[in-house]
Parts: sequence; C-alpha cells; structure tokens
Amino acid sequence: MNPRNFVKLMVVVCTTIAVTFSPASAQQKAPAPKPPVFKAGFAERDITPDIGMEAPGGYGKSYHRIFHDPCKVRAVVFDDGKKRVALVAMDMLFVTRHFVKEVRAEIEKRCGIKPECVLIGASHSHSSGPMGMSEPGDFDNASPLVKELVNDKSIVSNPGYTQLLKRQAVEAVVFANDLRTDAKVAVGFGHEDKVAFNRRMRMKNGLSYTHPGAGYPDIVGYAGPTDPQVGVVGVWDLKGNLLGVVVNFSCHATTAPGGISANWIWAMEQTLRGATGNASLPVVFMQGACGDVTQVDNLTKTQNPAAEEWCQLVGGRVGAEAFKTLLLIRRGAGSDIPLDVRQKVWNIKRRPPSPEKVKKALELVQKTPKEVGATEWTFAKETVVLDALMKSRPQVEVEVQAVQVGPAVFVTNMAEYFVQFGLDIKKGSKFPFTFPVELANGICGYVPTEEAFGPHGGGYETRLSGYSNLEITAGRQMANTGIALANEMTPGPVPQPPPPPVSKTPWGYGAVPPELE
Repeated sequence: MNPRNFVKLMVVVCTTIAVTFSPASAQQKAPAPKPPVFKAGFAERDITPDIGMEAPGGYGKSYHRIFHDPCKVRAVVFDDGKKRVALVAMDMLFVTRHFVKEVRAEIEKRCGIKPECVLIGASHSHSSGPMGMSEPGDFDNASPLVKELVNDKSIVSNPGYTQLLKRQAVEAVVFANDLRTDAKVAVGFGHEDKVAFNRRMRMKNGLSYTHPGAGYPDIVGYAGPTDPQVGVVGVWDLKGNLLGVVVNFSCHATTAPGGISANWIWAMEQTLRGATGNASLPVVFMQGACGDVTQVDNLTKTQNPAAEEWCQLVGGRVGAEAFKTLLLIRRGAGSDIPLDVRQKVWNIKRRPPSPEKVKKALELVQKTPKEVGATEWTFAKETVVLDALMKSRPQVEVEVQAVQVGPAVFVTNMAEYFVQFGLDIKKGSKFPFTFPVELANGICGYVPTEEAFGPHGGGYETRLSGYSNLEITAGRQMANTGIALANEMTPGPVPQPPPPPVSKTPWGYGAVPPELE
C-alpha cells in the first residue's frame, strides 16, 4: 500500500473510533431511562372472632353471643419503583405495640417491606375480637390481687386468636404485595357532618361531661369540635378498573349493630361496593382522630335510631361521600406519586396515682361493685392496675409515623386521640391532603387535650386508669412530631384537569339577541 494512502486510512479509522467512543456518542446511544411505574395491590383476610370470645370496648368482661358481619384485615401495598409502603387496616379495638413489631418483622422476612414502611391501624370496632392492652411481662411480678383484676375482671387477649391475627395480617400484606400492578391514584376530601358529634359537653357548672345524655338540662353546648372531612384515596389500574379505596374519617366505631361486627365500617364498605358495582372492592379504613367523637349527639331533639339503622346511617353516609369524592378527583401515575416515610419512636412518662389514692383503691376493690358502686369500683380497679404498671413499665414507648402517598400524608398516633389534635396536624402540615390516623402501631389509651385537664375540662377520658395515663403534654408532643415529620417530605403534585381550549368565536345558537315577535 502506498504510504500516503496508509496514512489517510489510519486517519479515517482513528476518527471513526474517536466519534464512536466519545461521551456525546455514548449519550446518544444509551437507552433512555424508563419513567418510574407506580404499582399498587390490595388484599384482605378474615379475622372474625368465634362466638363466646370476649367482646372488647369496656373496662370489664363481655362475651360475643351472635354474629352480624365478618371482621377483616385489609391491606394495600404501594410501590413507586424506589420504595414500598403498606397500609394495614384491622377491624379491631386496638393493636398492641408488641403485636405490631412481630407483624412488621414477619412482613419484612416474607416480602422485604421495611418495618418503618408498614402502618398498622385499628378501626376501633367495639364489636370485634379480643385483645388486651397489656404487653408481655407487664404483670409477671404483680400481686395475686392485681393478676386477678387483670385476668378475671378486665378484657385479655386470646392467645389463639392473637396468632390468627398475626398470620392473617402478614398474609394480607404479602398477597397485596404479590398482586401489585401498574396503577393510577387520585386523592381528595369529601364532607360529611351529619353522623359524628363531639361527645363531651360543656355544663353550666363550667366542667365538661362525657355523654350527659340528650335533654339533660345543664348542657350548655359541645366542649370540642369534630372533623367532617372524608379523606379518600382511589386506586385504578391502567385500564380504568377500580382496584381499591382508602378511606379516612373520624368517628368511634360504636354503633353496635348486634353481635360480632366490623361496625359501621362494614356498612361503609357495603355502600362503596354497591355504588361501584364491585361486590369485592377492597376498602382500607384508617380511623381518624376521634377520641372524643362518636355517632351520639347529646343535643339531639329526636330519639336515637336502633342499632342496625344507626350502623347503616353512619357507614352509608360516609361511604356515599367517599364515592362522590371518587367521581370528582383526578388520577395521577408514575413519577407523580412519590412514596416516602418518616418515623420517630420515643418514651412518654405515665402519670402516677398518689399513694393515698392507691391505698383507698386497694380497700375498695376487695369489696364488690354492688357494695361501692360500679363506677367507683371500676376506677378503683384501674388505679390498682396502673400502680402495678408503674412498677413494671413507668414509661410507654410511642411511635409517630408519617407515610406519604403522592400529595397525601398519613400521620399516625397510638392513642384514642382527641379530634382537636387531628385538626391541628392538618393545619400544620404542608401537604394538601393530611390524614391523621389514630390507634396505629400500638396503643396508649385516651390522649386528651391540655384544655380537657384544665378547670373547664373533665370526662372519663381524663381519669387515670390502666388504659389512659400518659403525661398531660403527650398529645401535643405527638402532634408536633407528626407535623415535623410530614413537613420533612415534599408533597407530590395534585393532578389537575387540562385547561379548556380557548374559544375564539361564541357558539352560534347561543350568541343571538332576544326575539319578541
């Protein structure tokens, strides 16, 4: 080959190699990254207790005698391609901290979702299965009297039923995780103000009473607010099929339709299933802040409905409002639905009963309720139980969790949380949709506002008991923590409808003058 031609050839080859492996060329040939695909899956499992098991919701023993409707654990798993979160809703009065930790650990073992990314909330159904509030070891060293009061005079967990709960909660999340499919999400608020009322009433003597009763002459008015917002998260597959719904509303589940029941949450589910035409639609209910809110209106001018009708009334109206909201909200997908989680765990002190109060309580509980009066005996029993708890567990581990799903954030607490705190969290959060979730990830009893402990406060929620005993600032600590955790995260965009096309000429039929002849 002619040396001159050889040199030309080498120049061409080197130029080609340089272009082929240049950064610009590499960028051109690299495949474009795929946009994140949002996925979701729903599942439910049965957790109906057996006839004869203890019925929760009081300070004494009560037993289920009939069946009304099934209790369930309902779960949804969201996946944004980077993180997975699970919302787990249980038809239970509450769930204990130990229970939550065990379920979370098994979920991580089975499908890899991190414990801090699992929210486990109870609906607070007073017609559900048995679970006692105590944690393992609480009364191991207690006196025989205390053990009798706890085991024979208070509701306790059923070991076999607790194992069922754990198994079914884990299975629901694992199955929901397996069912994940490409999805779109829409978030919105409805409004329902006819079925939930603050049960604490301001009295003429300046104090506040819980449920003084309709027509009681000394009632001045409600001692606190309600939260009428119905929070709704709708999830559809890419073909437009509704996969499931998450609902958040603040009202005790105490309509008691008769026997074992998910309470008004069952009627809400039935309403949504009927309205959507989907007889198996999963409805994941996250109970709002309702420590002082029930379906009972102490200022009513009419007789209260019968239990079955009351259940249908509350659940039907909340379900109908949730469905109306689904019809109006826009759907987002992919990178528009980021997931994130924040969590804080710390200890809060209990309020100890005075030695004098404990001494008097010990005397009373050794008599019968008939001798000393049922109410006084019950609170004496609770004082003795609390005194034993102070020796074994003087502080309570509490968790506040903030779980983001696009433009929405679920902010949890472990309490029967007064509704004012929920309203404060909504006001302080920068998210357009903030859903307070009480009785989540554990149980620490009633947590009233500071005002409820003041000179115009009152009601049994403020009384010391083995159930309710945290220091007075506990509720504010939880609210401030929840707001701070939520505000560490950035809300996803709220999907908006596209703007209308600009009209350059009016509609011909409409742009005509009046005609008189």
